[in-house]
Amino acid sequence: MNVEPLQTAEGSEYPCCRQLSIFLENRVGQLLRVTRLLEDEPVHILGLAVDASVDCAIVRMLVDDPDLAHQILTDAHFALSESELLVVELPPGKRSIMVLCSALISAEVNINYVYTVWAGKERRPCLAIQVDDVQNAIRVLAGQKFVVLHQHEL
Repeated sequence: MNVEPLQTAEGSEYPCCRQLSIFLENRVGQLLRVTRLLEDEPVHILGLAVDASVDCAIVRMLVDDPDLAHQILTDAHFALSESELLVVELPPGKRSIMVLCSALISAEVNINYVYTVWAGKERRPCLAIQVDDVQNAIRVLAGQKFVVLHQHEL
């Protein structure tokens, strides 16, 4: 029986970035604990979103070195997971978000959540977007001349 090896998104040719989702108790000082762990390390937080409920919170974080951040947070016994998302550079002008959303809806791509990011040495304004169909989203955004960044471009 010939068994082909499994393939993962990490080796994919489309541009995606790795997001860390950290699960915290919803109590005072937890976000500060996370950021202090990264303070003395060569890890920069580029985007952050917090989704809190009564008992817990999910901190979604985009960093420039997800491997190192993952190791630091795991060593500190934080529960976390990783997922892929798109980081899309916003062109100048007040209509860029509207055009981006229109392009995705025209391709029937659902946006699950979004938050702002500042990427690259120039700290360009971007959106971190988690969608239900990554490849279709990249295709339609490229067709509209949006720049979708790779992890190493953050």
